[in-house]
Amino acid sequence: MEKKTIHLKKFKGVVVSDKMNKTVVVRVNRFVKHPKYGKFIESSKRYKAHDETNEYKTGDKVVIEETRPISKDKTFKVTGKQA
Repeated sequence: MEKKTIHLKKFKGVVVSDKMNKTVVVRVNRFVKHPKYGKFIESSKRYKAHDETNEYKTGDKVVIEETRPISKDKTFKVTGKQA
Protein backbone atom coordinates (compact mmCIF):
# COMPACT_ATOMS: atom_id res chain seq x y z
CA MET A 1 0.00 0.00 0.00
CA GLU A 2 1.47 3.34 -1.06
CA LYS A 3 1.38 6.41 1.12
CA LYS A 4 -0.14 9.43 -0.56
CA THR A 5 1.91 12.60 -0.35
CA ILE A 6 -0.11 15.71 0.29
CA HIS A 7 1.16 18.87 -1.37
CA LEU A 8 0.04 21.87 0.63
CA LYS A 9 0.02 25.29 -0.99
CA LYS A 10 2.64 27.68 0.39
CA PHE A 11 2.77 31.39 -0.39
CA LYS A 12 5.04 34.27 0.52
CA GLY A 13 3.39 37.59 1.26
CA VAL A 14 3.17 40.73 3.36
CA VAL A 15 0.88 41.25 6.35
CA VAL A 16 -1.51 44.10 5.53
CA SER A 17 -3.78 43.88 8.60
CA ASP A 18 -3.43 42.51 12.13
CA LYS A 19 -6.54 44.02 13.71
CA MET A 20 -8.35 40.71 14.30
CA ASN A 21 -7.62 38.38 17.19
CA LYS A 22 -5.44 35.40 16.12
CA THR A 23 -5.85 36.37 12.44
CA VAL A 24 -3.73 38.33 9.98
CA VAL A 25 -4.52 39.35 6.41
CA VAL A 26 -1.66 38.54 4.02
CA ARG A 27 -1.32 40.02 0.52
CA VAL A 28 0.29 37.64 -1.98
CA ASN A 29 1.56 39.10 -5.26
CA ARG A 30 2.15 37.08 -8.41
CA PHE A 31 3.10 37.80 -12.01
CA VAL A 32 0.64 36.64 -14.68
CA LYS A 33 1.23 36.71 -18.40
CA HIS A 34 -1.61 38.39 -20.30
CA PRO A 35 -3.14 35.75 -22.58
CA LYS A 36 -3.40 37.96 -25.69
CA TYR A 37 -0.70 40.62 -25.38
CA GLY A 38 1.99 38.65 -23.56
CA LYS A 39 2.76 41.43 -21.08
CA PHE A 40 3.40 40.37 -17.50
CA ILE A 41 0.95 41.89 -15.04
CA GLU A 42 1.32 41.91 -11.27
CA SER A 43 -1.84 40.66 -9.59
CA SER A 44 -2.45 40.22 -5.89
CA LYS A 45 -4.81 38.36 -3.62
CA ARG A 46 -5.50 38.69 0.09
CA TYR A 47 -5.69 35.64 2.35
CA LYS A 48 -6.77 35.46 5.98
CA ALA A 49 -4.28 33.35 7.92
CA HIS A 50 -4.28 31.97 11.45
CA ASP A 51 -1.72 33.52 13.83
CA GLU A 52 -2.15 31.78 17.20
CA THR A 53 0.16 34.04 19.23
CA ASN A 54 -0.61 37.40 17.54
CA GLU A 55 3.11 37.89 16.91
CA TYR A 56 3.02 39.15 13.31
CA LYS A 57 2.39 42.84 12.67
CA THR A 58 1.58 44.95 9.61
CA GLY A 59 4.49 45.06 7.16
CA ASP A 60 6.05 41.70 8.17
CA LYS A 61 7.00 39.36 5.33
CA VAL A 62 5.61 35.92 6.12
CA VAL A 63 5.11 32.44 4.69
CA ILE A 64 1.59 30.98 4.85
CA GLU A 65 0.59 27.34 4.37
CA GLU A 66 -2.71 25.72 3.51
CA THR A 67 -4.46 23.90 6.35
CA ARG A 68 -7.87 22.53 7.27
CA PRO A 69 -10.64 25.16 7.40
CA ILE A 70 -10.36 27.06 10.69
CA SER A 71 -13.34 29.33 10.03
CA LYS A 72 -15.48 30.48 7.12
CA ASP A 73 -12.64 32.49 5.55
CA LYS A 74 -9.48 31.07 7.14
CA THR A 75 -7.85 28.10 5.41
CA PHE A 76 -4.22 29.16 5.87
CA LYS A 77 -1.85 29.42 8.81
CA VAL A 78 1.32 31.48 9.21
CA THR A 79 4.35 29.17 9.33
CA GLY A 80 7.09 31.76 9.83
CA LYS A 81 8.85 34.90 8.71
CA GLN A 82 10.22 35.13 5.20
CA ALA A 83 14.00 35.02 4.95
